[in-house]
Amino acid sequence: MTRLAVFDCDGTLVDGQAAVCETMERAFGAIGAPPPDRNAIRRTVGLSLPLAVRQLMIDGREVDRLQVVEAYKRLFRKTRLSGALHEPLFDGMADLLERLHEDGWLLGVATGKSDRGLHSCLDTHGVKHRFATLHGADRYPSKPHPAMLEAALAETGVDAADAVMIGDTVFDIHMACDIGVRAIGVGWGYHEAEELLGAGAVGVAQTMDELEKLIRE
Repeated sequence: MTRLAVFDCDGTLVDGQAAVCETMERAFGAIGAPPPDRNAIRRTVGLSLPLAVRQLMIDGREVDRLQVVEAYKRLFRKTRLSGALHEPLFDGMADLLERLHEDGWLLGVATGKSDRGLHSCLDTHGVKHRFATLHGADRYPSKPHPAMLEAALAETGVDAADAVMIGDTVFDIHMACDIGVRAIGVGWGYHEAEELLGAGAVGVAQTMDELEKLIRE
């Protein structure tokens, strides 16, 4: 039996919190708008960029939202190309991916990042070759819509019952539960463990050892 483990990226595979928050603050500043509260920014991580900005500017004009989206893309790309982008893998994640891969698991990513951002991130850490299927927000509706996860299942030929989704937000958990994929939360990301369990996660890992055990169950 072939099994598939699909990971979210920011807050699950890598710690991109500082980069996301700082870039969003600068994007708001670029159009002369006051920056959102950092906790509010963190709560939107996992959504596609346009939807995240919409939630942060609920009462704003659409033209302003579009300007923030474009400023964020421009600033994030500039940071990445300068070599200043810091998105470290969480400790132990590379080893976990290697063990799962060696044991015959297919691995994937479903993320709110752009395709370009995702590939750059995985290339930087030298782990992209571990993944059989990669899906960013450019080509799909935003989480919690399950389109990205459905695409990962279709590309690998794995049934939902033989797959697991690992993520740090309720968007990841809802996406999985909507199509019958087992959902696992991680406690080192952006949403609280109680929220993840309430959304339908079968468990929330606080360590890599706990995560590996939940994945293999």
